[in-house]
Amino acid sequence: MRVRTDDEVYRVDAVWLGPPRATFPWRARYVAWGVGIVVFLLVTAVQRQLGFGFDFFNTGWGFVITVALTRFICARISHERPLSSVMTMWVRELTAPRETTAGRGGAASAARIRVAPHRPRKRVKRNRADRVHAPARSQQRTPDRRKKEVRGVRTPA
Repeated sequence: MRVRTDDEVYRVDAVWLGPPRATFPWRARYVAWGVGIVVFLLVTAVQRQLGFGFDFFNTGWGFVITVALTRFICARISHERPLSSVMTMWVRELTAPRETTAGRGGAASAARIRVAPHRPRKRVKRNRADRVHAPARSQQRTPDRRKKEVRGVRTPA
């Protein structure tokens, strides 16, 4: 059982039944006729670009594709959600910024490689006796060395 909407005003006003005394056997809204004409022109243009000729069968298949696409589009629009708002939503959905999921590739570059001004030298090996008499690294530092200031952390006064 199919329940009709109680909003008969929009349903009746938005339907063209055909010429007087020769009505069509189907109900089509005004917007469906407009969408259908535009879709048919687009489908036939795509058919010509793909190399299909303008004969009876290709035009018939174009008409079948047009009816299917028009029904698909018109199922998503209504008097509460007009075609203009659906098209605006579609355009905004396609042009919205997206998160980049793929890594950035391309040619390798040496721009981020650090280069030292001089060549690295081999370390001179010391005898064990030299290490015993040499001061530890922490003792080599000067006590007047400036302390690094950190923002947001209080230092004892």
